[in-house]
Amino acid sequence: MTKKKTTIKDIANVLNISAAAVSKALHDDSRISEKTKKAVKQVAKNLNYQPNHLASALRSGKSNLVGVIVPRTNSNFFSSVLQNIEEVLNKEGYNIIITQSNESYKKECDNIDTLLYTQVDGIIASMANETVELDYYEKVKSKGIPLILFDRGENDLNVDYIGINDYESSHLVVNHLVDNGCKRIAHIGGYKRTRIFNNRIRGYIDALKKHNLPLDTELLTESGLTIEDGREKMYQLLNLKKRPDAVYVAGDYAALGALQVLNEENIKIPDEIALVGFGNEPFTDMVTPRITSVNQHSEEIGKQAALTFLKYNKEKVVKQSLNKIILSAELIIRDSSNKKALLT
Repeated sequence: MTKKKTTIKDIANVLNISAAAVSKALHDDSRISEKTKKAVKQVAKNLNYQPNHLASALRSGKSNLVGVIVPRTNSNFFSSVLQNIEEVLNKEGYNIIITQSNESYKKECDNIDTLLYTQVDGIIASMANETVELDYYEKVKSKGIPLILFDRGENDLNVDYIGINDYESSHLVVNHLVDNGCKRIAHIGGYKRTRIFNNRIRGYIDALKKHNLPLDTELLTESGLTIEDGREKMYQLLNLKKRPDAVYVAGDYAALGALQVLNEENIKIPDEIALVGFGNEPFTDMVTPRITSVNQHSEEIGKQAALTFLKYNKEKVVKQSLNKIILSAELIIRDSSNKKALLT
């Protein structure tokens, strides 16, 4: 049998006082005596009373909960962002509800509905790879709930955004590879329908032009950037009549898949093919050879996302505007691309 949940009325019946008095006592209302407060809290403990936070949020218009949506939690980048969002918000009395889309648009929509039902005070999100339609995010805005996007977001929403300069990041990578003597540079990108991956592709193309290197469409591919995607795209590149001498991958997991293939095929890295990833996942410094990667400054992105929400909380009124915080990326150079180190 299902045990009945204890209510405020149950506590009131035990003490023979009104439910309103019990509610005030539980909230330390100054109009209630200390003796009554102590009695109410003791009975609440004895009856295992659990407050209904959803009902409280509906009454007060404030839940002290912030919803966070990430594509996946098994990425060091997203887990680090989550940790820093939580640290900042906890200090201000907020808790976070973490949801993940698993790169699914439908799951992302379901997450938004759940967070809205839970009466969250704000939503901080990084969009799924599949997300093209923005209607569910527009629904968040229409309800006057602060919406902050990080890493992946769309300018059309006209909301706050925190991320790195993806376009310039590709210039950093291509400049480094050219400086190490590479002339036929491939790019395993994400889907260009997603703004950050489109920016990385544009940066890659423009950087090639800057160095007077031709753009070979065979060397530019799109994928979901999983390990398997990295393996598949690397095999495609190796099967070309003219192989690349460097591969720039827009995500570290796909870079790991590409590395596996290169090692399995006994291709010397970096002297035959150099490799660069993106995200600076911990494993990039543990594999052989260690993978050069772009550091996305996840700690700072998480902190700034949380502080941006708190700004709306202090202002009380949500006036969404396109306030961008764009951080400069950093290239962490390791064995997989550093041909110069082999010559010294």
